[in-house]
Amino acid sequence: MGMSVTISVATEQDAEQIFRLQYLCFQSEAALYGNYRISPLVQTLDSVRAELAADCVFVARLGEEVVGSVRGNITEDGAAAIGKLCVHPRLQGHGIGARLLRAAESALAGERGAKRFRLHTGHRSEGNLRLYRRVGYQTVGTSEGTDGVPMIVLEKPAGEYAATA
Repeated sequence: MGMSVTISVATEQDAEQIFRLQYLCFQSEAALYGNYRISPLVQTLDSVRAELAADCVFVARLGEEVVGSVRGNITEDGAAAIGKLCVHPRLQGHGIGARLLRAAESALAGERGAKRFRLHTGHRSEGNLRLYRRVGYQTVGTSEGTDGVPMIVLEKPAGEYAATA
């Protein structure tokens, strides 16, 4: 029988694996937009380490290997900004992304008091949009990423999370 994927809080020791995984996972997003300067691809390892120290970061592990990750923090308006959700391409489509989102939502609502969750994804990222809508996010607007990519802004109330957990 194969190993199961576990979800846990990321540690400082996970920084390099998260950094490499993020670079691998966001290649397909970059290809969608013809833009290989999107923020997950140009982020430095030191910046990933800083996010690990400051933000709410979860990883999915298969044995010792980090095969998924997500980050979140509380914004000035009290919402939880969730970002850089990624799952290794060979394991996509098995519910790992949804499990990572639930872990981040639970921590951000419970420990940090978020009243709603917000995330951004590229306007052509149909797989991401399907996942986010399936777990209760709704489009609330659009924005432009710092890299010039048109983004869709999605939100869901934290209360919804509590009701479905």
